[in-house]
Parts: sequence; C-alpha cells; structure tokens
Amino acid sequence: MLSQKTLLLGASRRPGLRRLVTGTPVTRRVVDRFVAGETLDEVLSVVRRLTAEGLAVTLDHLGEGVTDRAEAVRSRDAYLALLDGLAPLRLGRAAEVSVKLSAFGQALPGGGTDLALELVRPVAEAASAIDTTVTLDMEESTTVDSTLAVLAELRRDHPGTGAVLQAALHRTEDDAAALAVPGSRVRLVKGAYDEPPSVAWQSPADVDAAYARCLGVLMRGPGHPMVGSHDPRMVDLAQRLAAEYGRTPDSWEVQMLHGIRTDEQRRLAAEGLCVRTYVPYGADWYGYFMRRLAERPANLRFFLRSLVSTH
Repeated sequence: MLSQKTLLLGASRRPGLRRLVTGTPVTRRVVDRFVAGETLDEVLSVVRRLTAEGLAVTLDHLGEGVTDRAEAVRSRDAYLALLDGLAPLRLGRAAEVSVKLSAFGQALPGGGTDLALELVRPVAEAASAIDTTVTLDMEESTTVDSTLAVLAELRRDHPGTGAVLQAALHRTEDDAAALAVPGSRVRLVKGAYDEPPSVAWQSPADVDAAYARCLGVLMRGPGHPMVGSHDPRMVDLAQRLAAEYGRTPDSWEVQMLHGIRTDEQRRLAAEGLCVRTYVPYGADWYGYFMRRLAERPANLRFFLRSLVSTH
C-alpha cells in the first residue's frame, strides 16, 4: 500500500492535479502560510519583519526541474534581482539565499551540471558582493554527486557556500564527515523526497537515528552546522551537543521553515540561539507546497481543515 508521502509526492509531478490545486481559490490561503508571496516586494517585506524580530533568513525563489536553458536563465536573473533588492537592507549574513540547482538547468541533457555551475556562479558572486552567501539545496538522491561537484567548484572562490545533506540517505554520514571542515556551512535535514530502500532509510525511527549520527559528526567538526529541523528532540540534541563540544552561539544555527513553529522560532532566538527562517517565494509554489504536505501530517490536516471550512 502506498504511503501518504508517496501519494503526495507523486501528485506533485502530475500536471492535471497541479492545475486543480493551483486553480482552487482556497488553496491560496493555505499556501500563504508557507510561502512569502509571489513578488520580490512581498518577500522583502517579510525579510524586514523577520529580521526586526531577531531572526535570520534564507530566501528561496521557487522553481525547480526546469526543462530548457531559457527557464534556467530566468532563475538566475530572479536571484540576481533578489540580491539587488537585499543590498540596501545591509543585512549581511542575516539574509542569505538558497538555490535548487534543478532550477538552474542541472537536469538538462548534455551538460546540465556545467550549465547549473555557469548560471549559479554569478549568483554566488552577487551574494559575496553584499557580504552574504548561497546555500545549495539538495534534491533527489540522483543529484547528490552533481550538487556536491558544483559546491566544490563554487567554494574555490566563495568558501562560505553552504551545502544541504539529507539524513535519510545512507551515504549522508560519510558526506557529513567529508564536509565537516573549517569554514564549511552544512544544513542537515531529514529529507523530503521519496527514495527507495536501496539508498535511504524508510522508517521514521531509522531516519531519526541517522539524523542524530550525522548531527554528531557535524557538531564535532570545525565547520558551521545548520540544524534544519522542526523536531524538538533534534533541536534539543543539537543544544546538548553544542554545549558538550564548547560551541559558541555564532558557530552553529537552527533553521526552520517559514510558517512552521513560528512561536518556537522566536522563543529560541530570544534564548540567544541563531535561528534562520527558510523563506520561499514566487509563483511556482506547487512542488514546494506538496512536499510540505507530504512531510508532516499536521500540514495535511491543516490544509484539509481549510478546505472543509470553506464549504
């Protein structure tokens, strides 16, 4: 029997369902919980509000799996416009950007990795010019080697470029050890993609155990761990490990998604932790929205309640 996660992630790739969901007016109200608007002005307004509350941000212009070079170029240009918009705010590393390389042409045949590197490099340069940085989001397991190859190239000139690792993948503990080097920024997440047993842990308990092991590797190392989790147990473990290894508050951070556990984000920041909110925006929100529904039952219940309450 297919799991809820498998069904929802499968739905994210079906054009007919995409048209149905995106064309339903009530969906917009639910999406607004997770997505900070569709325009640059809207996301900059959210950035100003969150940073005034003591939260750092990482900004994601939504769009993935592009099918031609022109789309990939538009992704690059959207990020350049975003960084240009951030410049007058003078937030430095308090406002960074996250990119999905599939939005930069990574999956295109005949040199997609090279194209993604070509197009993301000016984004990294523009980020460095305003004293901030880029983090490369991780997508399906088939893209890990390509993404890490682009990371290595970007870090030659922009050593602060961040990486994301998914604890659900069997390989991640080794990848974490390889990336736990001085200056290395690594966001550890559980993983929101539907992966086969050959490459990924399947049970929540196994994924949690893998997350704890990988977090230990990163916290012991000399890099900058970014704890991407809403799980109170993992955040608590991160705090204990930081204390055990003598980490200063500026040597690691907690990252949570926009619209999820917002009160907890503020509480942790008030306690002196560096908390960064992952803020997505843009018109192409469907794939991101479906993954949020798939990864947490509470999100799906929230969506269904909203649908029922309008009828």
